[in-house]
Amino acid sequence: MRHAAFAVLLLTLALLCVPATGAQQAASTPAAESSPSSPQASAAGASSQPVAVPQPSEKAMRYYRSGNVLWVVNTLWGIAVLALLLFTGFSARLRDVARKIGRNRFFTIAIYGILFSLVTFILDLPLAWYDGFVREHAYGLSSQAAGKWWSDQLISLVIGCVFLALTLWLPYLLLRKSPRRWWLYTGLASIPLLAVLLFITPIWIEPLFNKFGPMKDKALEAQILALADRAGIEGSRVYEVDKSVDTKTVNAYVTGFLNTKRIVLWDTILKKMDSREVLLVMGHEMGHYVLGHTPQLIALGSAVILLCLWVVHRTSGGLIARYHDRFGFSELSDIASLPLVALLFSLVSLVVTPAIFAVSRHDEHEADRFGLEITHDNHACATAFVKLQAENLSNPRPGLLYKLWRSSHPPLGERIDFCNQYRPWETGEPLKYGDEIKR
Repeated sequence: MRHAAFAVLLLTLALLCVPATGAQQAASTPAAESSPSSPQASAAGASSQPVAVPQPSEKAMRYYRSGNVLWVVNTLWGIAVLALLLFTGFSARLRDVARKIGRNRFFTIAIYGILFSLVTFILDLPLAWYDGFVREHAYGLSSQAAGKWWSDQLISLVIGCVFLALTLWLPYLLLRKSPRRWWLYTGLASIPLLAVLLFITPIWIEPLFNKFGPMKDKALEAQILALADRAGIEGSRVYEVDKSVDTKTVNAYVTGFLNTKRIVLWDTILKKMDSREVLLVMGHEMGHYVLGHTPQLIALGSAVILLCLWVVHRTSGGLIARYHDRFGFSELSDIASLPLVALLFSLVSLVVTPAIFAVSRHDEHEADRFGLEITHDNHACATAFVKLQAENLSNPRPGLLYKLWRSSHPPLGERIDFCNQYRPWETGEPLKYGDEIKR
């Protein structure tokens, strides 16, 4: 589903259940070469010459410019759909249908959530098809068959319907029981929900889309586990994911919570990056885990949710008083108000996006630093990002507006520059995260 903010808690799912990734896409390269027995040995054989930031291709710039236009279209379309459902009274008619089927309040809310998901899914479908399938194939970034795309969309729809049916009753119960403080209690209730989602997502949700299995390259797996041990991540399992059926891009991440902790590599990364680059990428991803970025993101997500819900609380009353005849409801506690809640939520989220992305870019930068400190392999770091730029058709130095509203990671040009420059171990300077890394 494309409107992550359409439910009171779904923004949290979007922010916190998608693993932070530092290396998402890379160009095709020769088969992985054998890796030395230690990161220091890898670095010793690496070139000390800086790696130049390549100029983006004309194709990459077309992808960049058209992507900016598509982002604006997607944003405006999301707002328009919610406004349409609200101001035409269609949401109120959905509520009436849900009441006839559900009878009591709990089932009415659950059925409304399912109907709302279905309607927004259908309205979003043409744009989603173009954005996620047609355009990606046109630029050579996708290997996904149409049947697989439709299957993934339907699975996502079912997950969204179940999620809303199971959780939507809570904010509306709090609205009824505590009209003045519902926003605070709803925000606080989202925190334990996040922990549950982080626990179950790696086990039950992610495998619905792709096959997870043991890593085939046992030698590289042993090096990854040794790197994890040096990072203080013990008891992890390494999984290889069959993502080549979907994409030509690459990804690797550390995810999970408590005994669901795992290291995940897409099969594409093992084909398109050499082993030194894979270890650098894994060092970056382990940095997210070791530096506590997930708890930080939970705190940030909770703060954003509280702010958005507070704005909804402060502004919705006046809008309902003025437009209640068009809306078809007179109280925010009416489930038909969901498009209004989602619309205001989305607008506030859009305003605070630059601040959220600034925090995300800082975390990604520090994860880059951690990856360098645990591997000492500046050359592999820089070449990995050069490959990311080529395969992802990226603009390494995008404009300010792109950086503020679309960039959760530092621009690749800045990351390559940092890989070239950051070498404190060569001058005897202390490492920022030396205490977290075992020698």
